[in-house]
Amino acid sequence: MNEEMINQVRSRFAQVDACPQQGPRVFFENAGGALTLNSVVDTSRTYAAIPDNQGRDNAGSHELVRVITKAKDDMRVFMNAPDGQFFVGESGTELLFRVIMNACLGTAHDGIVLGSTVEHPATRSACHRWSRISGKTHRLVAHDDALGLVTAEDYAAQVTPDTRVATILHTSPVTGMGMDVAAISGAIRAVAPDCIIIVDGIQHAAHGQIDLTSYDVDGYVISPYKMFSRHGYGLAWISDRMTAIEHDSLVGGPEGNWELGTRDTGAYATLSDVTDYLEWLGTQVTESTDRRERFKAAGAAIHAHEKSLTDAMIHGTGNLPGLASMPRVKIIGGIDNPAREGLVSLYVEGMNPADVVTDLNKEGIRTHLRKADHYSGNILDPLGLDGCVRVSMCHYNSLHEVAHFLAAMKSIVE
Repeated sequence: MNEEMINQVRSRFAQVDACPQQGPRVFFENAGGALTLNSVVDTSRTYAAIPDNQGRDNAGSHELVRVITKAKDDMRVFMNAPDGQFFVGESGTELLFRVIMNACLGTAHDGIVLGSTVEHPATRSACHRWSRISGKTHRLVAHDDALGLVTAEDYAAQVTPDTRVATILHTSPVTGMGMDVAAISGAIRAVAPDCIIIVDGIQHAAHGQIDLTSYDVDGYVISPYKMFSRHGYGLAWISDRMTAIEHDSLVGGPEGNWELGTRDTGAYATLSDVTDYLEWLGTQVTESTDRRERFKAAGAAIHAHEKSLTDAMIHGTGNLPGLASMPRVKIIGGIDNPAREGLVSLYVEGMNPADVVTDLNKEGIRTHLRKADHYSGNILDPLGLDGCVRVSMCHYNSLHEVAHFLAAMKSIVE
């Protein structure tokens, strides 16, 4: 993206270069929650004032139903999901627990629940609990510590015909590496074709490239606050086969319904704001009038720009050295890793990573400390690390911001 395009993109986001508490700042904490679209802020304010509920015979209620239906249709095109259903819940983590619970309980009470050691505890914890309750064994495929990812070949070496449920992490929020979901799914189905496969897409969603048809999975969960919307809800897609599994629902209620209680129409409406924005971005980089093609073009542009940012951060820009040439700076997942998606995790030998985060914050650069705890210990413990600095970017970040970061890191390291 050129400078004019970046400025147009940045103008559509709230608090893009300043924090109400801190003042001017560079936001490199996108993996913790992306910036929010201005349109989402406006939509949230509008729907917070509406007293009507869905399912009533009045004009207000009819409009709410229309908005929800449109949002689901928008996500269907964006994620390329002609079948199955979308629904919202408390959070991405809650939805992963719910979908995994029902997958475990709705399959034979034996066999394997297969996951990997690279996964976020949202899936690992749910599988640990519900595999035991449903009489299954939870098996973890070991990830590559040096590369920070797991491959289809790794899964193929562990999958067995009695694998009932499998989980896949699309992108790691610690290493920043993306997994080849379609290849991993294919490796699982080659041995266990009836396995229910559930994907944690929470970290991946902001990078704009989701193609559920090509993945051949049964569940995909995101957290919209990490995809330019707001906090307070999660979004799940499940296949028709997953929809039919017995699950919590009201007796006598609509068949196949996975939502419990009245949902926030404003939450759905903000999903349409996100897809409207991504479609606009697509129109800037393709002449196609096909909506899905616009989404694909937007995703490709996002990926290319984020790669330019991480390349500059690692290898340098202008007269500023990159992280790879700074003494004592080590990059998790390797220097040139093609699986990297807009994120660089690092540590400085001889320095507490918490101090690095603090020093960067003093320079107006927002990053995040990942500690070897229940969230990140699976990645950091094998590397012998107590923590690391996570620098996470999105497509609205600029090369100028990367240069600011590198200048600060040069000073900190020296």
